[in-house]
Amino acid sequence: MLTTDHLYTLQSVTNPVLSPSNEEAVFIRTQMNKEDNKYYSHLFHVHIKSGDVMQWTFGKERISSPQWSPDGKQLAFLSNRDEKNQLYILQVRGGEAKKLTDLPNGVSAFLWSPCGEKIWLASRVKQGKTIIDQLEQEENTLPQAYIVNGMKYKMDGIGGEGLRPQNQFTQIAVLHLADESLEQFTSGDYHHSLVGISRDGQQMIVGVNRAENLDYEFRTPLYIVDVVTKAEAILVDADGHYSGATFSFDNRYIAYVGSDTSYKNATHGQVYVYDTETKLTQNITEMLDAPVGDLAVADVQQGVDAPAIIWTETNALYFQLSTMGDVRLYYADLEGCIFPASPEGEHIYSYDVARSGNWALLTVSNPTFPGELFYFDITTGERRQLTNFNEVFLKEVPLSTPEAIVYTTSIGDVHGWIMQPTNYEEGKQYPLIVEVHGGPHTMYANTFFHEMQLLAAQGYGVLYVNPRGSHSYSQAFVDGVRGDYGGGDYEDIMAGLDHALANYHWIDCNRLGVTGGSYGGFMTNWIVAQTNRFKAAVTQRSISNWISFFGVSDIGYYFSEWQHFANMKSVDKLWAFSPLKYAENIDTPLLILHSEKDFRCPIEQAEQLYITLKTLGKEVGFVRFPESDHNLSRTGLPNLREERLTQIIEWFKKYV
Repeated sequence: MLTTDHLYTLQSVTNPVLSPSNEEAVFIRTQMNKEDNKYYSHLFHVHIKSGDVMQWTFGKERISSPQWSPDGKQLAFLSNRDEKNQLYILQVRGGEAKKLTDLPNGVSAFLWSPCGEKIWLASRVKQGKTIIDQLEQEENTLPQAYIVNGMKYKMDGIGGEGLRPQNQFTQIAVLHLADESLEQFTSGDYHHSLVGISRDGQQMIVGVNRAENLDYEFRTPLYIVDVVTKAEAILVDADGHYSGATFSFDNRYIAYVGSDTSYKNATHGQVYVYDTETKLTQNITEMLDAPVGDLAVADVQQGVDAPAIIWTETNALYFQLSTMGDVRLYYADLEGCIFPASPEGEHIYSYDVARSGNWALLTVSNPTFPGELFYFDITTGERRQLTNFNEVFLKEVPLSTPEAIVYTTSIGDVHGWIMQPTNYEEGKQYPLIVEVHGGPHTMYANTFFHEMQLLAAQGYGVLYVNPRGSHSYSQAFVDGVRGDYGGGDYEDIMAGLDHALANYHWIDCNRLGVTGGSYGGFMTNWIVAQTNRFKAAVTQRSISNWISFFGVSDIGYYFSEWQHFANMKSVDKLWAFSPLKYAENIDTPLLILHSEKDFRCPIEQAEQLYITLKTLGKEVGFVRFPESDHNLSRTGLPNLREERLTQIIEWFKKYV
């Protein structure tokens, strides 16, 4: 049976990158190491025609962002083998990887120049310094005061106390490979992002926001920059988030992805194409009422870095689209033709496409398949599996196959899945756990989820649905939760439960549990404050009090305005959405799981709920996870990921 220990058995296969000749490729395999309590990822090579796979790196490190040199003879990548990500280069035909940078704050991104003689890179430096300068070592080792400047001063997932580095800015430089010298390119006390480069190397796409006050500035302006004169031309400078810009093979067009702020953070992503000759921009996915990109939540794939868009030589485009619980590869051209290039019922979580556009490399997962690398003939639909890292796991571990369900609520059709216990026997009744995803603007998908399979292996049925607010459906559907937390979304989840009870008679209606994290933790709190139908609940990285969340979360002050249309001038409205207000109604035994370094949903949210329930004499437990942030369940320390799952299992075993 599947156990928590299988987290160490499962292997994540991601990020295929084709060579310039399209005859070979590299990809990354990541695995958790129990002894070292770390994640290690290694670079692998595959020959497309023969299918031969070979491991190229072996160290105790995490490798990311592999990029072939223009002539295909070298491979550059980032590695944290010396703690911070530094740039390395590897000769394709053999030899050790050579370290090219030793920057104090590491390298955050890089791009090969098409000439093959230099590499553009980005790194964070102190105000007034250049990338070339080494940051002098601080002589004073005493604790230093942190002088807050602005409201965006902290951020989940950056370690420490979650405080953004002060007086430091990301700059871009060019590394000349002949003598390994660095030359500063950008200047000014702004964060610069390295986005794309033209096929002739004469122009770059750089992101930089020079607004004086960024607290309420939600835009990522992209500029076309001449690499010689540094002259700038605006590609896009509008409210919203835009990224992934890439030049067509003939350099005439620039494609990029982005979403405006029409529906704040619920706005669908789109693919845009800018014509450098006519200076016109076309939204080529405007007719698709679904978001561009991968919005799926899962807990197996590690370090995924899929390209936003890929051009073919014929000026066609490929990209990911989240649609109806799938993440599919889509094709589009400049004449308006657009269609899915991959089948339904799966999760394409990373990919690369041949220059011809006729075939691709895909990493594919589905609910009973953790993910492997495939050669995919787009013209015929035929596939050839290139890796088998999870073959032994799939042969030895029985899995439950989720069944897709559809039911109707006030918003229309709602989609979800139901899983039988792994050792299901006809005629027996089983408890059921309802899982609620975070976001709320993410989605459950046709992908492998270790946590769901673990619950099924423990003898539970599992129900997970995409209530309003979830992505991969219409813009109206994803926007339907805003201003209505605990309303229509609650209706959709409970209607899913009613649908399951009416149609799957193996479910014991007296043995129900519910759990979820982040928004799903909020919804777990809300559910048990509204109904006593559940025998037990586990709330994870949750929100209990939207009033305090406004000031303590790294995103609170604008998230609440976007999602609840409320701020500290309307605390009554924030309180009305807060499960803490209804704590006296909670009679369901509730386990609270929270990370101590969670700055997205800070642990004070858990502390308030726990103490309040304790003073009311309620049945409640509280488990704190040190050195863990908001992403504990997906990327946290391996032993604490195990402990989290054990706590969930034991709580449901005790009460359900």
